[in-house]
Amino acid sequence: MRKTILLAAGLLFSVSTQAQIFDVLKSAVKDKTGIDLNTPVKTTTSTTSSTTSSSSSSVNISNLTSTQISSGLKEALNMGVSEGVKKLAVTDGFFKNEAVKILMPEKLRKIDTTLRSVGLGSLADQGVKLLNRAAEDAVTEATPIFANAITSMTITDAKNILLGTDNAATNYLQEKTQSQLFTAFQPKVKASLGKVGADSVWKNLISKYNTLTGQSVTTDLNEYVTTETINGVFKMVADKESGIRNTPAMRTTSILQKVFGAQDRK
Repeated sequence: MRKTILLAAGLLFSVSTQAQIFDVLKSAVKDKTGIDLNTPVKTTTSTTSSTTSSSSSSVNISNLTSTQISSGLKEALNMGVSEGVKKLAVTDGFFKNEAVKILMPEKLRKIDTTLRSVGLGSLADQGVKLLNRAAEDAVTEATPIFANAITSMTITDAKNILLGTDNAATNYLQEKTQSQLFTAFQPKVKASLGKVGADSVWKNLISKYNTLTGQSVTTDLNEYVTTETINGVFKMVADKESGIRNTPAMRTTSILQKVFGAQDRK
């Protein structure tokens, strides 16, 4: 019995001594290296791997060539023109679209008020409707004119346009081609005004106003409708450009996905 007690005491002493020795070793390591062996080591492998993976998968505009950027922007504009003209070149395409509807020319608003005051409001309404009908008819001729204008965009300007506002490409196209488009488009509008009967209705409308007021009002409907029709198409193009820039689902081709995907991370 006594031997057993002595043996147990010896074991306890041995364990205690070993623990003390280990504590001394840990203390020495901490003093020399600053490493605390009592603190678990944290692993960062998965975080580093994830970060690396995320970084390597990102797209950068600098990885795109000038040709790719130019092609992407031109495709977006061509798509905007094509889809915009298609929506406008139907009955009520202008007339029932509040964003592009052609209203009474500003300097002829007094005609509208005067005619309505004497019960000729229906004539004024018909005049406005036929302006829009002329635009709806004429705009079918716009696609090739706008398509040719889009090619005037230079590669030099392409990157600045890509990094610009939601309608930077449309604004650029409008600034560069407005007068050219007007000259080319005006004969189409003039023919459409005659085709839908707008010119004769407006001649009658203005004649009645002049008779009632003793004035001699004239206006160039051709110039007015041409300008408003072109503005309407540009409005539709700008809406499409903004959609492609901000809505990935609207990027329906690989070049649009590549170019505007890079723009997302500008």
